Amino acid sequence: MAFIPYGAYWATPFARWQGTLAHLNSVEFAAHVGRGELARIGIAAESFDFAAFGQTVIQKGSFFGGPWFTAMLGAEGLAAPMVSQACATGARLIATAVGEIAQGAQQALIVSGDRCSNGPHVYFPAPSAPGGTGQKEDVVMDNFGHDPWACNGMIQTGENVAAREGIETSEQHDLVACRRAQYDDALADDRAFQRRYMPVLEVPDARFRKTVATLETDEGVEPLDAEKLARLKPVVPGGTITFAGQTHPADGNAGMVVVADRSRAKEISDGPVVEVLAVRQAREEKGFMPAAPIKAAAVALKRAGIGIEGVDAIKSHNPFAVNDIAFARAFGLDWRGMNNFGSSLIWGHPQGPTGLRAMIELIEELAVRGGGVGLFQGCAAGDSAMAVVLRVA
Repeated sequence: MAFIPYGAYWATPFARWQGTLAHLNSVEFAAHVGRGELARIGIAAESFDFAAFGQTVIQKGSFFGGPWFTAMLGAEGLAAPMVSQACATGARLIATAVGEIAQGAQQALIVSGDRCSNGPHVYFPAPSAPGGTGQKEDVVMDNFGHDPWACNGMIQTGENVAAREGIETSEQHDLVACRRAQYDDALADDRAFQRRYMPVLEVPDARFRKTVATLETDEGVEPLDAEKLARLKPVVPGGTITFAGQTHPADGNAGMVVVADRSRAKEISDGPVVEVLAVRQAREEKGFMPAAPIKAAAVALKRAGIGIEGVDAIKSHNPFAVNDIAFARAFGLDWRGMNNFGSSLIWGHPQGPTGLRAMIELIEELAVRGGGVGLFQGCAAGDSAMAVVLRVA
């Protein structure tokens, strides 16, 4: 079993792509934030015996990503792998830490940083091709738009699930309005909920020499206009998903400490102990990505020995409103009871850090209610998904 010390985690505000964080190398930025947050928690960087850095959108220097990150953090002697599993990177980081702890590690640091803004444009040489012309790829836009195996864009997977489950635009918009209201709960009382884990961010310039802006909360979250929402048309002709029924790309980072010993978790924090009960993955029929969390959650709950009725709070990475509707139907739930205090549908999706932030909010929701069992689930590229079961004592 692995443990998360309560409060030994963080997530920056997320900024809509091409916004206030668009100029920052995400590896350098994650190390910059991590140094300050470890100082706040009171843990020396050199005290970790394992670290992993999660990233899905390469940056300049990403070839050295893990060891570069730990060196900038102040742990020059600590090696670290790069972990990349698209939207499931946060859950995969948890699984990686748990696996290392099972092999003897005592204290692990997992951090993910991504920047969808200014995505890299890659050229793949092909000397044997006609004229020696190679292939090019826009790492963000091309992969959003085309799965090389299922041969469809991300939005088409949402439409496939909507058609199979009979999910109409009106229900998707009802869910969007609900999720926005839940997010507003996190902003209430001067952002009381978000302040539990989200630092006020002094945004540095690209050389990390001076502050150029301040972010207290997420940037680019649109206000909900019911009349405008009702007028939106589906993005795909003949489809059901509008721009409001899907998330937006973003930039940001998040981090978490995972330890092997309950007493060490209590030593780091005098709050409740968080136990990692199960981490599992699954894959759906190709072209049906938003339904994959149903399978992942089922196998994770089985591994934890808990039925869905034993779960006190559910958090999802929901790039489409369709995700939550299909999941709720599969488990006989009311989707209004999921994703209290917000979700990626509203606050955006910087890829790797998204799941980590969702799990941090899940922990805080459980702490607010006095403890309980939480389920995180979320889909990822390749019609895959991961799920994590946590218990807050």
